[in-house]
Amino acid sequence: MKHEITRDDIIPMTEYAATRAERRRALAAYKRDRRVEVGPHATFYFESYETMWNQVHEMLHIEKGGEAQVAGELEAYNTLIPKGRELVATLMFEIDNPVQRARFLAGLGGVEETVSIDFAGESVKGVPEADVDRTTAEGKASSVQFIHFPFTEAQAAKFKAAGTRATLAIGHDAYAHSAVIPERVRQALAQDLE
Repeated sequence: MKHEITRDDIIPMTEYAATRAERRRALAAYKRDRRVEVGPHATFYFESYETMWNQVHEMLHIEKGGEAQVAGELEAYNTLIPKGRELVATLMFEIDNPVQRARFLAGLGGVEETVSIDFAGESVKGVPEADVDRTTAEGKASSVQFIHFPFTEAQAAKFKAAGTRATLAIGHDAYAHSAVIPERVRQALAQDLE
């Protein structure tokens, strides 16, 4: 399994543009088995080499920064590819109404510190991506969070075991919700744990 996108992995933008619609359809199908909704407003999108490869190419396609843009995109997105025994998720709080969203996020500071995956008597606490503080000093959370879930070898083995029931939880005082990870999603994520 690849853990990093390199310059050699970047295809020419003309080739990407010609295959973009087909690639996006395939990615949407792939991501269905990497998505978990928790409560009414939170969705976790579990990342992989494939999702980040597509994200880098999308950014290069949309922003058209050429070769000068590549290094920045690789630096930004390689950190979100699972490395060894970890899962990495983009957590999005999705509320269409901007006023309601602002009010909701204003009371959600520190939410990135309250996430866990629980299974077979184990709890893997989420670790926020350290690139930027996603909670302001005033206690407002960002609507997008990046969370790493580092597993021990024993935890990875338990998570990968057939029939393991796993839940994804947010334990914030203002948003305490959990959801069972669907079996097809657990199986897809188990492949990321080496």
